[in-house]
Amino acid sequence: MRTPPIVSRQEWTAAHQRLLVREKELTRARDALAAERRRMPWLAVEKEYAFDGPNGRVGLLDLFENRRQLIVYRAFLEPGVSGWPDHACKGCSMVADQVAHLAHLNARDTTLVFVSRAPQADIRRVATRMGWSMPWYTLTDRFDADFDVDEWHGTNAFIQHEGRVFRTYFVNNRGDEALGTTWSYLDLTALGRQEEWEDSPPGYPQTPPYVWWRWHDQPDASPG
Repeated sequence: MRTPPIVSRQEWTAAHQRLLVREKELTRARDALAAERRRMPWLAVEKEYAFDGPNGRVGLLDLFENRRQLIVYRAFLEPGVSGWPDHACKGCSMVADQVAHLAHLNARDTTLVFVSRAPQADIRRVATRMGWSMPWYTLTDRFDADFDVDEWHGTNAFIQHEGRVFRTYFVNNRGDEALGTTWSYLDLTALGRQEEWEDSPPGYPQTPPYVWWRWHDQPDASPG
């Protein structure tokens, strides 16, 4: 391994400051890209879809859990997938391992769920052993094919408005690698982080930063 040069503290600080300029440019570019996502057109979901959950069969609207936004990750946990029946695929398992506590997404009126073709009993068995607690549903129809995730993992974002469901965004392949934090998921959604500093269309819900933060063991407590 050829190491970088060993320098003085002053030289190291100067190099760090130069890099921070580039990093700030990347941060601003990422914010601008998220602002473009919030201006993406919406695609109406016209078909009815069914999922098996822990309490029986439900529709797509039920997956929102009475929240405004829904993020759906298609995970490969099912017969024919490497690791079955003890595991989901390694990549999908890494994604599941990185999901932040869902109380923080829920605080922004957003629900995250995973979907696979494994029966509910198998999903519960694997999720319990792996320590995964996100809602996880069983696909029963062509939802995965209709939303571009029948042969590869991917993340779809939806919003409900006036009783209808709309697809607002989709990302897969390396785009999934950066997901897991509350911030990364919210940046995919139509409403974003919903903070006043964001460049969002007029009328979008926004609050000052920080006021919605909370302890995850007190998700219903007043934020502050």
